[in-house]
Amino acid sequence: MTLNDKEGTSFEYTPTWVVAAVSSVMVSVSLLVERLLHFAGKKLKKEGRKPLYQALQKVKEELMLLGFISLLLSVCQSRIVTICVNEETMKHFLPCSLDEKKKDPHTLRKLLENKESPLGICALKNQVPLLSAEALHHLHIFIFVLAVVHVSFSVLTVIFGGFKIRQWKKWETSIKDDYSDPSKVTEPEFTNVRDHDFIMKRFMGLGKRKEALGWLHSFSKQFYGSVTEPDYNALRLGFIMTHCRGNREFNFHKYMMRALEDDFRKGMLIFDFICCSWYLWIFVIIFLLLNIDGWHTYFWIAFIPFMLLLAVGTKLEHVIIQLAHEVAERHVAIEGELVVKPSDEHFWFHRPKIVRLFIHFILFQNAFEIAFVFWILVQFGPHSCIMGKLIYIIPRLIIGAFVQVLCSYSTLPLYALVTQMGSTFKKSMFDEHVQAGLISWAQKAKNKKVVTITTKRSGTEGSGGVGDGGGPSASGGGGSDTELQGIHIARDSQQSTNT
Repeated sequence: MTLNDKEGTSFEYTPTWVVAAVSSVMVSVSLLVERLLHFAGKKLKKEGRKPLYQALQKVKEELMLLGFISLLLSVCQSRIVTICVNEETMKHFLPCSLDEKKKDPHTLRKLLENKESPLGICALKNQVPLLSAEALHHLHIFIFVLAVVHVSFSVLTVIFGGFKIRQWKKWETSIKDDYSDPSKVTEPEFTNVRDHDFIMKRFMGLGKRKEALGWLHSFSKQFYGSVTEPDYNALRLGFIMTHCRGNREFNFHKYMMRALEDDFRKGMLIFDFICCSWYLWIFVIIFLLLNIDGWHTYFWIAFIPFMLLLAVGTKLEHVIIQLAHEVAERHVAIEGELVVKPSDEHFWFHRPKIVRLFIHFILFQNAFEIAFVFWILVQFGPHSCIMGKLIYIIPRLIIGAFVQVLCSYSTLPLYALVTQMGSTFKKSMFDEHVQAGLISWAQKAKNKKVVTITTKRSGTEGSGGVGDGGGPSASGGGGSDTELQGIHIARDSQQSTNT
């Protein structure tokens, strides 16, 4: 029996009805998925949820890239599998012991009997393939599974996290009702700071012992009631008094949701990580390299997103405590409402955006872990040597589920609220048409400045050639100062737009 007999007949001798039937199924499924994505896009666009609509477009791009990877692997497969190396080279850094391979009835020696196959071609040279067709196919499936799991987990995280944040809308409505009701508007009164609900629940006292107690409280607080109504009211008022003092009825909840959707659009997809967060893929490659038999790397890697998630949640809770401590340490009594002061100094490296990067890493790494387990179970079965013993499988699945739930219901809502306590606000402060207008205005102002500076500089140089020797130097210096000042103004205009 030849190799072709074992694998089946070629396209030339395949019945036309089989080709037509298989093609019909593939085209029907593809069109169904495309139509579902199209209707979802129309609905998001109709509701004015542009960030989520753009995220959906990214999903379509990702599916297209996956198709391109499939095509690339299919085209290059015949060349890759004919790359031969010494057999001794393939005995190192194995995910499974060679003893497991010897138990398999389909051993390498049996496959080498056919000299027309890629294995047989390498056998003629007393070598083995660098990557077999079967291994290449498995790698292809793993990339697809990782992409699907990562997108699915990101969508679920934002859906459940958004559901939690929408529960805070009643607090926003209650505050607006109080401001609009004349009977509830009273003269400012002096209030003991320590008697305020926000301070009572968040201020731990002074001293190193109390500081340690604050960190312990932050760690435990992320598991239950991570954000309370006094927390929301205090942080909301602090944001408004810092960035839009004249608008006490500013819809902080709507702004927070828009900012979350923007962040979600920027980092949801796996190929965004290829372009912007290449270091995540380096981590994946290191794991694939160190997934060696006996090291149990697949087990220890599950603790990385778990520990990082706890650290992020603790830090976000501690930022709220720091805001409360600042007010309690500086004031004994205040007149009117208690106002916290947002600042970048409360965040790691004075950068609130770094929290978003950590959450992206957590979601990506957790998706990678779950995708790897699912891929092994489906592709090789639960008794695969890569999967290991049952004692290693169950904790990985429990940790993965815990990370997903905690990130959705606690860490993501905390991130959406607490990261607004930075020194600057985000561009989501403005509606889409206002953002477009500001960007256009800043670009025109920048271009106008450049033209004006160039004209003045040309005029200065021309008049300097007629004057005395000291004239050009002085005028040139003034032109340089004007140029630097103009560039500074233009940059400030651009930065104020991008915030």
